[in-house]
Amino acid sequence: MSRRLYRLGRRQTSVDLTTSSILAAARELVAQGPASQASVGAVARRAGVSRITVYNRFGSRAGLLQALAPPHERPDLGESDPREALRRHIQSACATWAGNPALYRHLLHAQIDDPEANRTLAESLAAADALRPGCSIKEAEDVVGALTSFAVFDRLHKDGRRPAAAVGEILTRLASAILA
Repeated sequence: MSRRLYRLGRRQTSVDLTTSSILAAARELVAQGPASQASVGAVARRAGVSRITVYNRFGSRAGLLQALAPPHERPDLGESDPREALRRHIQSACATWAGNPALYRHLLHAQIDDPEANRTLAESLAAADALRPGCSIKEAEDVVGALTSFAVFDRLHKDGRRPAAAVGEILTRLASAILA
């Protein structure tokens, strides 16, 4: 069965505004406390829409929470040097986390981590013989995952007392432990 594409025309602006208000309401609620307290009903009330509207836009509560945390930029493996791809991946993660630390603090790690990107980057480093001797792809994947995690960023960022770029530099230096 094929899905029919609808052309909303002038209604599209209204749909986009509703979606934005739902996301803003959800961000506010999650930033105030654990994501588990941001029910679809609470988000709908805050956004001034019905629960069914939230479900129609995002499919589920999990879909709504996923929409709050767009993934940070994936590493560009077209880089000639996978070490540079690693550095950029770390900087991108830091920039993402710095955008709304209160929100990310309350989302589950499964909603914001990107294990596939970490694995791909580790494999790229291994293929370029850029891992230190004895460092497995799994170890490299785990280290990249730890260094690009919100928890580590948050610990070093300290609510802005250390700029995101400085955190990125610290994490890049730590990443050198897995590099040849």
